[in-house]
Amino acid sequence: MPFSFELESTEHSARAGTFRTPHGDVPTPCFMPVGTLGTVKALDCDDLARAGATMVLANAYHLHLRPGDDLVRELGGLHAFMRWPGPTLTDSGGFQVFSLAALRDVTEDGVSFRSHIDGSARHFTPESVMRIERNLGADVVMQFDHVVPGDATRDAAHEASERSLRWLDRCRAEFLRLQPEYPGQEQEMFPIVQGGVHDDLRREAARAVCAMGDWAGCAIGGLSVGESKPAMYATTALCTGLLPSGQPRYLMGVGFPEDLVECVARGVDLFDCVAPTRMGRTGAAFTHDGRLNVKNAGHRADRRPLDPECECQTCARYDRAYVRHLFHADELLGYRLLTLHNVHFLTALMRDARAAILGATFASWSAGWLARYHANELTQ
Repeated sequence: MPFSFELESTEHSARAGTFRTPHGDVPTPCFMPVGTLGTVKALDCDDLARAGATMVLANAYHLHLRPGDDLVRELGGLHAFMRWPGPTLTDSGGFQVFSLAALRDVTEDGVSFRSHIDGSARHFTPESVMRIERNLGADVVMQFDHVVPGDATRDAAHEASERSLRWLDRCRAEFLRLQPEYPGQEQEMFPIVQGGVHDDLRREAARAVCAMGDWAGCAIGGLSVGESKPAMYATTALCTGLLPSGQPRYLMGVGFPEDLVECVARGVDLFDCVAPTRMGRTGAAFTHDGRLNVKNAGHRADRRPLDPECECQTCARYDRAYVRHLFHADELLGYRLLTLHNVHFLTALMRDARAAILGATFASWSAGWLARYHANELTQ
């Protein structure tokens, strides 16, 4: 089978496994760097491989707008286009459309919106998004869903969750209908469980998703969009407990270090987030002792690496004083070095979590890791 999931070890709810895809195996738990436009900002594919990335995410909304999903298909699909040989996943654009609240209108048919680039009118439906994602050719494609803010009322969350389920049915039908047009292109579609932070809605959505098919994996969406962290953790634990154990569980849009550790403990296998690249561009570095702001005056003459325990290329070669200088001089190398470090930090963190699960030490490892991280996070 081109897609499968092997569960190798568990410790309480934490899991270590391997997600097998046509373009390679993905050891889990795994953080997927986000290459929104077919690139993880400031990094090339060799950088990603050296940083330990095994699966990369790109975005259907952005690639549809430019350069166009038809062109990406003409050029050989996402793997050939971005020169990434490993597994890939495309987000459907549901979150991006959600973020354009002032520029879009949601109906049962789909979403009408204006491009954030040129203001041109666009219309996404479950069917058109499946065509876009088929054209892009990622290993895993996501259903088109309706995302609402984390503080949405129960009525709004219920409406969006029910619509997402109806759209899932349309996505699956179109995904299968299009298959003959893409001979030899092995892809699977993941459904998304919505429902806000309302337990009953999440239960209903998870039951409905599971009843609709034997999926290759399942995603938890609509979190890290404004709700509190305790609510996010509780909702994540509820959802993972409702999803099949024999499928990878993907928590969408979550990627701060402490959240990864907390949610691995709650049964999540796959993560993605723009946090390591976005934070890197602001001068923030993830470290074992909390978040470090490299622009702070205290690092002006600091010869230490960003994190003495990190094995990334940035930490092996450069010190805080130099990286701080790059940021204050507006040198692009600064963005690249911090992005490289942050991506490496998260992929290495997930490798460490996996090793702890396999060694039956995850509970003690995670408790110690989180205690150290939170003890020092405001001092750097």
